[in-house]
Parts: sequence; structure tokens; C-alpha cells
Amino acid sequence: MTQKVALVTGAARGIGLATTKLFIDQGWKVAMIDRDGPELSAASKTVSDAASPFEYDVSDPAQVDQMVEAVLSALGRLDAVVNNAGVADFLPVEDTSFATWRRIMETNLDGVFLVSQATIPALKETKGAIVNIGSISGLRASTLRVAYGTSKAAVIHMTKQQAAELGEYGIRANCVCPGPVKTKLAMAVHSPEIISAYLDAMPLGRYGTENEISEVIHFLCSDKASFVTGQIVAADGGFETTGVGLPALRRE
Repeated sequence: MTQKVALVTGAARGIGLATTKLFIDQGWKVAMIDRDGPELSAASKTVSDAASPFEYDVSDPAQVDQMVEAVLSALGRLDAVVNNAGVADFLPVEDTSFATWRRIMETNLDGVFLVSQATIPALKETKGAIVNIGSISGLRASTLRVAYGTSKAAVIHMTKQQAAELGEYGIRANCVCPGPVKTKLAMAVHSPEIISAYLDAMPLGRYGTENEISEVIHFLCSDKASFVTGQIVAADGGFETTGVGLPALRRE
């Protein structure tokens, strides 16, 4: 059986690294993409030889073309592309500079477009899958997220466009929208008040884990999801479903 290959952006940490490890556990090879060279090098040493690190910036069109060429030269094929690379800056609307807006859009939106477009020829050959990482911030508005939330909302719609246009080639495109996830960064910046508010708003009453998100990503890339495309999956403990005000109505 031919060993499948996944390309994962933002693979040096968090959900990207967890996804890399799960793919490898399931017998895949992984091209780990990240622009943070030292962090990528360190992360790649924590996984097996089935992972190959590639230092590139997905927001740069020239680098993306070079990246795809390098990955295909080294690994020979692509069966799945996971567009996970992303940045965030949480500011009020009136305090969000255009420079900040563009910095977030360049990675979160432009990067998804560039990587997806550049990998289409390889995915046509394997009838592969694209999984874009959105956010519940792209599904519902929130304070301090005018750039981040808008970028993720655009990714959600881009996923639907990809599914509509690429299905004729056998390429599937889906989007995973994580809710609050227990990452090192989240735990460092979420105050006790923020954590309490999130827990009250989620039916499952807890943060998710990086591994739980990676399981959804892997499923959507696998043959088990062979008839699933154009779908937006909120992996968020039910947060997006409940709307506003329901926690106060819940039974004790």
C-alpha cells in the first residue's frame, strides 16, 4: 500500500503539531511547515522520521511555490493539506491598525488561499483532501476580534468555494472551527474570569484539547470521510450551538 502524505502548516506547535503526530500514528508521512525555524526544528525532533520539516512562510507567494516544489521533490505526492497556520491580535475595532489587519489577513486568509491553490495539481492526482482551520470566531461575532474573526469567516466561505469547484476532480474541502482549546498560549492569556465565562457557555463545560481537534482533522482527511465535503465542523464543546444567554437557564 502506498504511504499517504499530509502537508500541515503551522506544524511547530499546538494543533498543528498534535495533528502531525496523529497522522504519523495512523501511518502517514507528514510535511511539517512553519516559518519559525528553531521551533520547527525542535518540534520535528519529537516525532518520528515520518515527519519532514520545511521552513517557509505561507503568506509569501514565492515561498509557497518553493515549498510545494520542495515537498513534492522530497515526498513524491500529497494526499491531504491542512491549512492550520494562523496568527491573532485581539484589539477593539477602533484600535486595529491597517498594518495589524493586513498581518492577520496575510497568514490566516492569504496563506490558506496560496497553499490550497499551489497544491491543487498534486491533490488532483491523488483525489486528496483540504482541511482548513477556521474558528468559532468566524461563526459568531465577539469582542476584540474584528480582524481575526473576519479572517476566519472568510476561510469558512473559501472552504465552500473550494468544495464547489474542486469536487469534479475528486478533491474534498472541509473546515474545522475549534472553540476554546487548552493550549499553553490560551492558558497563559485567559484570566480566571475568561475561563469561567467560557466554561459557563459550553454545554460540555470544559476546554477542548489539541488532540481532540486533531482527531476531527484526521477524520476529514481520511477515507472514512470520502463523501464529506463543503462542511464546517465546529469542534467547540457545543459553544457555537447554544447561542447567548442559555447558561443562565441551565438546571443546577
